[in-house]
Amino acid sequence: MRRPVSLSLTLLATAALGLSACKRVEAPAADAPAAQAPAAAKADAALDATANDNLNAVLWMQRAQEYKAITEQTYRAAADHLDAALKEAHWDALVPEERGNDAKGLKPAVVLDVDETVLDNSPYQARLVRDGKEYDELTWDQWVAEKKAKAIPGVVDFAKAANAKGVTLLYISNRAVHLKDATLANLREQGLPVADDSVFLGLGTVVPGCEQNGSEKNCRRRLAGQKYRVLMQFGDQMGDFVEVTANTNEGRDALLQQYHDWFGDRWWMLPNPTYGGFEPAQFNNDYTQSRQARHDAKRAALDYAP
Repeated sequence: MRRPVSLSLTLLATAALGLSACKRVEAPAADAPAAQAPAAAKADAALDATANDNLNAVLWMQRAQEYKAITEQTYRAAADHLDAALKEAHWDALVPEERGNDAKGLKPAVVLDVDETVLDNSPYQARLVRDGKEYDELTWDQWVAEKKAKAIPGVVDFAKAANAKGVTLLYISNRAVHLKDATLANLREQGLPVADDSVFLGLGTVVPGCEQNGSEKNCRRRLAGQKYRVLMQFGDQMGDFVEVTANTNEGRDALLQQYHDWFGDRWWMLPNPTYGGFEPAQFNNDYTQSRQARHDAKRAALDYAP
């Protein structure tokens, strides 16, 4: 699944990150819920499942008509921009720092994150709520192997429209590379165009000459840009669009301000209240803390308008 972290984090967060694209990282994937340290997990063993912070968020994604309306209108609006993007020879959805070559004349593509952007993993999150547990790699891999994730409302129509215009769909995901086959099978079963295996760029993809910081996707976006003119990017995390060099409230606010005009034009954000970089930004990106300590830090981050 998906979540942004990087070198400019606090020393504590930095120590947790892997520094190579060819190695599995110990830190949680930028777009993935994070595993808990054993000591913290033990301390939280007696927590009542009804206290799970994710209950309302998962319920909203599964049962709220408003959620479906948001995702459908996002993909419909993006589809309406495709022709303009195709006609503009210099249109590019990669930030200049990630565009190492001239995009003009390259084949057009759109870049999509997978989890909570294309595929809905709320049943996995619902199981965690039901069982009073948190994300871990074993249960996540088992869920992916089930290939039961449904398409996010609106994405199939958009993807088919883009494909019909000759636009390649690239899936840059923080699902690990060993989950490629199950992921592509799930995408195909849901009706998403998959040109070939090369369109999946998972966590662990080696990009020569580019050192990946933890779960950041900048190296893989650079790789996509070598072959394609990227018309649009879709994601549910800031790190799906640009490298997050400081996963703090201030750092994330600065990125949003810097690229404010890109959203709804070149970049398209999908809603995901169940996990993401916004959450660890409230507790110093430190998942070794107990669940209760993280919960308390999130409560303390709330604005009560005193």
